[in-house]
Amino acid sequence: MKNILIASTSTLANEDYLEYLLPELQLHFQNCNTILFVPYARPGGISHEEYTTLTSLAFAKINKKVIGIHEFEDAALAVKNAEGIFTGGGSTFVLVSQLYKNNVMEILSDVIKNGTPYLGTSAGSNICGLSMQTSNDMPIVYPPSFKTLGVVPFNLNPHYLDPDTTSKHMGETRETRIKEFHAYNSVPVLGLREGSWLDVKGDSITLKGNLTARLFRQNQTPVELESETDLSSIK
Repeated sequence: MKNILIASTSTLANEDYLEYLLPELQLHFQNCNTILFVPYARPGGISHEEYTTLTSLAFAKINKKVIGIHEFEDAALAVKNAEGIFTGGGSTFVLVSQLYKNNVMEILSDVIKNGTPYLGTSAGSNICGLSMQTSNDMPIVYPPSFKTLGVVPFNLNPHYLDPDTTSKHMGETRETRIKEFHAYNSVPVLGLREGSWLDVKGDSITLKGNLTARLFRQNQTPVELESETDLSSIK
């Protein structure tokens, strides 16, 4: 049975890394002593080692050990044997490229679908959808495919931002970009605001946190979904 947390962000304003999620993570990874961390997305270009150290400090607060996937000779085998897995944020393009380069994408999808507890934040959440095509990130590297894990039957837009009506900026909004996606694709897109996450248990998908999420469907008016809404019917 799938057991997944898909969070829009790892860090809220004026809080430490993963702080707002720690109570959830303690329960989510309750049967895990060690978490396999996937640091491939490298936010700001930091090294795998630096990113893993940051994550280790956060998980130490709930008495969990973290090991980076880059520390293993065989990344695919590390995924197969993992008690629990966390993929952090950063560049979705870099993340997806590295998952394919290390032959991990399909295996990661399989173990998540078979019940290995998984946490994704930001880019690590973006890859939970059918494709990475609704990422906010710059295409700084060229992945072999846009296809991602497909552990939920729609796409995600983490860090979703509403238009600022007080701003003089007249450039495109997130909603505009998602409409551009829907000019060529029929896959639904969930705009997940910072501080929100999805709790996936088996076939059940529930919106968590204090904020609404915005659901976009091709040729339809976007709708706001309240926290605790069951999203299992989105396809």
